[in-house]
Amino acid sequence: MTEARVLICDAQELMRSGLRMVVDGQPDLTVVGEAGDGCTAVEQALALRPDLVLMEVRLPQLDGITAAEQIRTALPGTHVLILTMCDRDEYAYAALRAGASGFLVKDAPAAELLVALRSVLRGDKVIAPSVTRRLIDRYVTGAAAPLADARLDVLSDREREVLSLVARGLNNAEIAGKLFLGETTVKTHVARILTKLRLRDRIQAVVMAYESGLVRPGG
Repeated sequence: MTEARVLICDAQELMRSGLRMVVDGQPDLTVVGEAGDGCTAVEQALALRPDLVLMEVRLPQLDGITAAEQIRTALPGTHVLILTMCDRDEYAYAALRAGASGFLVKDAPAAELLVALRSVLRGDKVIAPSVTRRLIDRYVTGAAAPLADARLDVLSDREREVLSLVARGLNNAEIAGKLFLGETTVKTHVARILTKLRLRDRIQAVVMAYESGLVRPGG
C-alpha cells in the first residue's frame, strides 16, 4: 500500500506531536516533516513535496493562509487542509480563496480528522459543519463584497448554466442528466469555466457563483 505523505505545520509542539501520533498510526498515512512557522512550512513543502499539508492559520513569521497559497501555487498537486482552533468565517473564506482543500477546527475528533484527510487526498473538499451555514449566509446577506458581474461575461450561456448547477452541489453525472448532455461534455464545460475564470477548483467556482449573485441558496 502506498502511503500518503503528510506535512504538519503548527506553532505548538504539543499539537504537532498529537497530530503526528494520529496520522502515523494509520497504515495509509505517514508524516514526512513538521514546521512551527509559516516560512518553514513553505520551505519544507518545497523540499519534501508532500501529498497533503496540515496547516494552522496562526503561525509565526508567515500566516497559514499565505503559506497555503504559496504552497498551492508552487505545488498544485499538493493538497492543503487548514486546521485551527477558531472557526471564524473569514478564516474559512480566506482558506478557500487561497486554494486550500478544506477547513477543519482542532476540536474535531481524531476519527473526523482522518476522514477529512482521506477525503482531501481523494480530491474532495471539506468544510467544518459549524462554518458551512454561516459561510453561505454571507453571500445571501451580502456581507461578502460581490465580485463584478462582468467577470462572468467570459462564459457562454451553457457554461453559466453548468456553473449554477455546480454551485448547487450537483456532480458531473447529475448535471449531465439535468441538461441532457454527456458526462464528458460536462467535464469539458467545467474545465473551461475554471480556466476562463482563473479558478483552481470547483469549490472556488462555487464561491464565485454565490459572490457574483449568479445563484443564491434556495433560488
